[in-house]
Amino acid sequence: MTQRNHLRALTGVACVLMALSTHAVAEEVEPDLLTFAQGALPISIATGENDLRVKMDKAIAMIDGNPRGFSALGKPAVDGDFVEVVFELPAETLFHRFAVPNITETPSAYQTFFRTVEIWGSAETSDDGYTLLASGRLSTHAEDGLSTELTLTEDQPEVRWIRMRLSGGIKIEAEKTFLEFSEIIGNGTQAPREPSDQFDGIWRGRGVKIELAQDGVTVSGCYDNNGRLSGTVDGNILRAVGENDAGIGSQFILLADAEGDFQGLRSTNGAPFKPYNGEVSDRAPVCKPPEPPKLGCGSIIHGIGFDYDSDALREESWPVIDALFSGLSAETAEAIEIVGHSSSEGAADYNRDLSRRRAQSVATALVDLGIDPTKLLASGRGEDEPIASNDDEAGRSLNRRVEIKCSEAE
Repeated sequence: MTQRNHLRALTGVACVLMALSTHAVAEEVEPDLLTFAQGALPISIATGENDLRVKMDKAIAMIDGNPRGFSALGKPAVDGDFVEVVFELPAETLFHRFAVPNITETPSAYQTFFRTVEIWGSAETSDDGYTLLASGRLSTHAEDGLSTELTLTEDQPEVRWIRMRLSGGIKIEAEKTFLEFSEIIGNGTQAPREPSDQFDGIWRGRGVKIELAQDGVTVSGCYDNNGRLSGTVDGNILRAVGENDAGIGSQFILLADAEGDFQGLRSTNGAPFKPYNGEVSDRAPVCKPPEPPKLGCGSIIHGIGFDYDSDALREESWPVIDALFSGLSAETAEAIEIVGHSSSEGAADYNRDLSRRRAQSVATALVDLGIDPTKLLASGRGEDEPIASNDDEAGRSLNRRVEIKCSEAE
């Protein structure tokens, strides 16, 4: 068996089923696959007979990986009201855990946290074929940093769509009440995802003016007239970093949808991520984007994924590894350093070691493809050099990266 096939065979993660309970959040958990930054896309919202004015930005906040509570409604609810949000997943997913963190109460008679959560899943369509996956009745946490586990049903199926129904309130004291939520956590395993080819064109939207050019898994682009960005594609996700003429940086998480539009998040100059949604446009080009970059010396790569708590490369990483091999094969550098970076979950020393081992896996794959092993060095920086905030999954997913540093012989 070749090294490449051997690495591909090292996939799969054991599952643990949990009953309804409240506990301190563990340092190491499986990936939260029910997050926007991991490709979960909100596609519809229903609120029953009364329009509670729940917008898509609220749906994204429910899966942003940030446990901070927020008011989920634009209009107060009455008895019998509910909110249902349908999320589309990028590939077949088997969930092992659902939880709600940071259930805290705003001290107000007119505001409280949702009480009942139901999670349904479908492998058929976004409208039909749903079965109950998990449910729970919530109660207020005594302190921050806790989460409530939802009770899983037996024989969990693989699903492509999630429908979450929120109803009731923990402490209803008024006829009309604003209801709060934090986020829904969904840990599990997911089938490999083919990289999208839809990040090529012009998009416009509220505060959005962007043009992208895609070549395989790499993307270049321009935005806001004088900003330039580059990034890599991972399934239906484009993660990119950019800078304008004034040296102000921006970071982007863009998810392509079936119509060619995208929903996204953008952070500028270190500010919190905000919705950044674009529709395909036939207006004049924003600018002339540079050619999509070849992966190689100087690249910041977000499309290389690994199994949970492991240095085994995931199947969908191979298009990026192949592109990196092609780019490095054309380089003249005498020394190539593969540098692994992580987000901040877990202990710093552990993250540093894991990021080094993951960088070594990338180096091993490149050697197996034909790169001279005497040129390669693998190192891990862990969480020491973040390029984004670790407060939500958008920032954390950008911090999990591989950088390529090259030098010539002295």
